Amino acid sequence: MNQPASGDAAAGSAASPVRDIGDGAEARLEPGIALCLSGGGYRAMLFHTGALWRLNELGFLPKLDRVSSVSGGSITAGALAHGWSRLAFDGAGVAGGFDRAVVSPLRGLAARTIDIPAIVRGALLPGMIGDRLASAYSRHLLGDATLQDLPDRPRFVFNSTNLQSGVLWRFSKPYMADYRVGTIVHPTERLAVAVAASSAFPPVLSPVKPKLDPSTYTPGKGKLTGDEYRRRPVLADGGVYDNLGLETAWKRYETVLVSDGGGQYQPQPHVSAHWLPQTRRVLGTIDSQVRALRKRQVIGGFEAGVRSGAYWSIWSEVADFQLPDALDVPDARAKELAHVATRLKKLDAVLQERLINWGYAICDTAMRKHVDHAAARPGALPYPGSGI
Repeated sequence: MNQPASGDAAAGSAASPVRDIGDGAEARLEPGIALCLSGGGYRAMLFHTGALWRLNELGFLPKLDRVSSVSGGSITAGALAHGWSRLAFDGAGVAGGFDRAVVSPLRGLAARTIDIPAIVRGALLPGMIGDRLASAYSRHLLGDATLQDLPDRPRFVFNSTNLQSGVLWRFSKPYMADYRVGTIVHPTERLAVAVAASSAFPPVLSPVKPKLDPSTYTPGKGKLTGDEYRRRPVLADGGVYDNLGLETAWKRYETVLVSDGGGQYQPQPHVSAHWLPQTRRVLGTIDSQVRALRKRQVIGGFEAGVRSGAYWSIWSEVADFQLPDALDVPDARAKELAHVATRLKKLDAVLQERLINWGYAICDTAMRKHVDHAAARPGALPYPGSGI
C-alpha cells in the first residue's frame, strides 16, 4: 500500500490563484510550468532521468519555465542544465540529443561511487568533504561550467539549506540568495558547487562553504547581513528544508509537476540506543515528516484546484491512477527499486536501466492521466530488455 497520496496526483485548474510574495502582499500566479525533482541519491537521480526521458518524448522539456531541485534531483537537473545547449529540439519540442547530452553522462556518474571517496579524502586531506564532493561532480559530470552557463529558460534553481539562517539558499543564473542573508546577482559560482551544496547530506557529506565576497551582495531586506553570514555560508542538502524542491516552484506557477524519488519511512521494532544509528533514525523521521507535509500540500492543492499538474513517486502504484492503457508494471519489482539505498554508490547497469524504466513508466502514467490526455501510449520502455 502507498503512504497517503503517494501516487494519486489529482489534476486541477488554477482559478485565478494568488501567491504570497512577503509582507502580506499577494500576486497572481504565472501561467507557466515548473518541474520539481526530489532528493534520494543515485536512486532518485536515475528515477528522474526516466521521468525526463518521457517528458522529452511528450515535448514538455521546452515548455518548462522552471526546474527546481534538491539533492539527488539536483544531480539530474545539473546534467540537464549542462547539456541543454546540445539537446537539439525538433519542431515538436523533442530533443534528439537527449540520450547523449543527459542520459549517458548521468549513467557514467552512476557507475562510480563518489560518497565514500569524498568522505575519506575530506577526512584525511586539507579541505572539507563538501569540497571533495564538488570536485567529483566537476570531474565526472559538470566540468568547469558556472551558473552563468545555464540557459535563461527554463530557469534552473538548485536548492540547499543554509544551516546558519535555517532557510533555503538558492543557486540560479540570475542570482543566488537567502532571503535572510541577501542576494548576489549574476553569480559566477561553479555549477558543481551548487549541485554539491544541494546534495551534501548531513552529517557525512556536509557542509559546503562557498567563499564569497560580502561586498557583492545587493541591498535588501535581510537581517542577517554581517560578514559572518555572508562570507562563508554553511550549506547542506536542500532536502533538510524542502525535500521535494517544491517551494521555489509552488509559490510562482500555475502548473507544477513533481517527481519524487525519495525514500519512505519504515517501521523499526528495535532502535539502537547508540548515538550514531539513533541519529540516523531521527534524521529519517524528520525527513519523513517534512516529505509528508510537502506531499499533502501538493495533492491538496491539485484537489482544491489552486494548481494544476501531476505528482508521481517511486512508491506509486500504476493502478492507483486508473489509466486504462497504462504500461504494465509489476508492483513488486517497482517496490524493490524504491528500497535502493539513498547513496552516491555505484549501481550496476541493469539496476540503472530498471530505475530509468520505472521513472519513465510512472511519469507517463501521471502525465497522460492528469496533464496530456491526448498523448499516445508509448510503445516500449527505454530499456525493454531490463524491464522494471
